[in-house]
Amino acid sequence: MHSVRCEGSFDAAHFLSNYEGKCHNIHGHRWKIIVSVKGKLHNGMVVDFGVLKASVANLCDYFDHTFIVEKDSLKGEIMEMLKEDFILREVNFRTTAENFSKYFFDKLNTEYDCLYVEVYETPNNCARYTCE
Repeated sequence: MHSVRCEGSFDAAHFLSNYEGKCHNIHGHRWKIIVSVKGKLHNGMVVDFGVLKASVANLCDYFDHTFIVEKDSLKGEIMEMLKEDFILREVNFRTTAENFSKYFFDKLNTEYDCLYVEVYETPNNCARYTCE
């Protein structure tokens, strides 16, 4: 089986509600996404790297320089106030690397046969979601 790998990244803020650690506070990361897809070779390629890179970049661009908020984790009036001055991206999951890896896997797996997606919050810490 052949596979290829592509990387992307974005800078964004988030927080973890109802959490007792430092991540309860609003903070930011340089989120790094690594995607591996598999497949049979067509014209000597699993997929054109430019095509895969564009798909990953589109997902990263959506979140880049935003404040990512778990749905219903902030009061409505706070959300409305923040929306006046900031770009918020509301998601239906807790904003952990584990959940982001599944989110990106599910999005990309509609176009590609994904092996895994890794999401790094820091250069040394990542979560991986696989097809198995």
